[in-house]
Amino acid sequence: MKIRLRLWVLVFISLSAFLSLSASWQQGALNPSAPENVIKLIFIHHSTGENWLTDGYGDLGRTLGENNYFVSDTNYGWGPNNIGDRTDIPDWLEWFASDQTPIYLQALFNESGQHSNYTRNLPDPGGENEIVMFKSCFPNSALDGDPDDPPGTYAEFTVAGAKYVYNQILNTFAAHPDKLFVVITAPPLSDPTFAENARAFNLWLMNDWLAENQYTLNNVAVFDFYNVLTGPDHHHRFLNGSIEHVFTPGRNTLFYPSDDDHPSIEGSRKATEEFVPLLNIYYHRWKENAISAPQPPAQQPTEEVETPPEQIPVSSPTIDDFEGTNPVGTNGWTPYWDETSPTSMNCSTQPGTAYAGSAALMMDFEVTPGAWATCALMYETSIQDWSAYLGLSFRLHASQEGLPYDVNLYAGSHDSQEIYLITLTTPAESVAGWALISLTWDTFRRASWEANAGEVFGKPNQVVGLAFGISPPGDYPVAGQLWVDDVQLLPKAEPTAAQPSPEVPLPSTPISPTQTAAEDEGGGSVVPCGSFFTLPLAWLLYSVRHTRRKR
Repeated sequence: MKIRLRLWVLVFISLSAFLSLSASWQQGALNPSAPENVIKLIFIHHSTGENWLTDGYGDLGRTLGENNYFVSDTNYGWGPNNIGDRTDIPDWLEWFASDQTPIYLQALFNESGQHSNYTRNLPDPGGENEIVMFKSCFPNSALDGDPDDPPGTYAEFTVAGAKYVYNQILNTFAAHPDKLFVVITAPPLSDPTFAENARAFNLWLMNDWLAENQYTLNNVAVFDFYNVLTGPDHHHRFLNGSIEHVFTPGRNTLFYPSDDDHPSIEGSRKATEEFVPLLNIYYHRWKENAISAPQPPAQQPTEEVETPPEQIPVSSPTIDDFEGTNPVGTNGWTPYWDETSPTSMNCSTQPGTAYAGSAALMMDFEVTPGAWATCALMYETSIQDWSAYLGLSFRLHASQEGLPYDVNLYAGSHDSQEIYLITLTTPAESVAGWALISLTWDTFRRASWEANAGEVFGKPNQVVGLAFGISPPGDYPVAGQLWVDDVQLLPKAEPTAAQPSPEVPLPSTPISPTQTAAEDEGGGSVVPCGSFFTLPLAWLLYSVRHTRRKR
């Protein structure tokens, strides 16, 4: 029986390596060499990450420097609101999907300090951090629930809750194609109680996360730190021209313990050796294809449909291309603002600056702290049925990077409107040219000042308006200009002529078979790392920054 089990394991590992190699051939040549220029990188972490970075322990900081990365990091006590204290999985919503996200990102992108002991000989090249790495600590491998649980509807320490969190933060990553976001999976525990769940969740991150969300940008990557630390023959690395991700089914606990569940020097250095070439690959793949982005669907002529005036299904994906008359049933885009404050908002269709055609929507605003302003398109006599579509997209040009703005949806009825919104910031790509912003319906959340705050938008068949809004997230005013063009609806299915992008940043990883072997018995105490044991139970839904519409 033991011989058969060993044979099966060898066959599985060999097959995994073969599948990885096949996938890499389809991806094209991978480049594990260091970048030619110095690249700024920041790592969000706590104690395990500190050990990993530290000279003489994991040596990651020094090794990254040797590969032309200027490394900075955050730790306890860092940042606005001491956000550095909070790195558990549910905390990523605060970092990347909350009303404070623009503030945190601004601080994160501009951080150049060290909060761990590692050699940093490279001079600061200036500018913002281009790469953001983030990792939760080992208590986050104690996920309750079942291994096959689908994504849930709120954040919690379960398989479903963790999947929910990572799905929500993708929208912020999509809004920043000029940054490379690298997820480092949480390290394993010695306790086998939840080890199978941890394995299943991290395999989901590796294999299914981006695909399930139809995420086609190449600025998100995953390193399976967890897998590397679960066994001597467990790897996530570049080997013989391909990315290899292999493990023995049933071995899901920490193989490299120290006095507690912090990975040992041996495990940390193994992770460094395997991670850095992968980071180089992720970097080159992102940079070489930074301009590649899904194009909006081709404009189709609007068909006349005889339906009751109270609800009109949409047959064309174009909401407004700003090339002619106002969209049917509207009075065009209209500015509203908080008239009790020294705030201004001007918005109108203007010729000259445009992504396509001759004109675009231009917004010129100056909004004081605590105030708001919107540029809204309201359907005065009808309700729009957009349920045949996945979401909406638009082209964005901005006067400067990092401007916070909202996209608002108004739904329900004209007499009783519900407001759903999402908060974004203008990416660097939008300053040099036009950025494509694509938003699915499930990224919009009920406004924080309304009933059922944080509720996922579920009424695409009852849309009465759309707006772009400005509401300063901090104690400083927001002023600038935005241009919007080609506001369109996203089809639920890809056009038949489209092919999946070969540049999607999914590591070529085989799907592991169902784990049947018994969990290894593990010893050692579980030492809290981060805020896992003090996380408020009330953190179930996050609120989003609002912009009220003045009518």
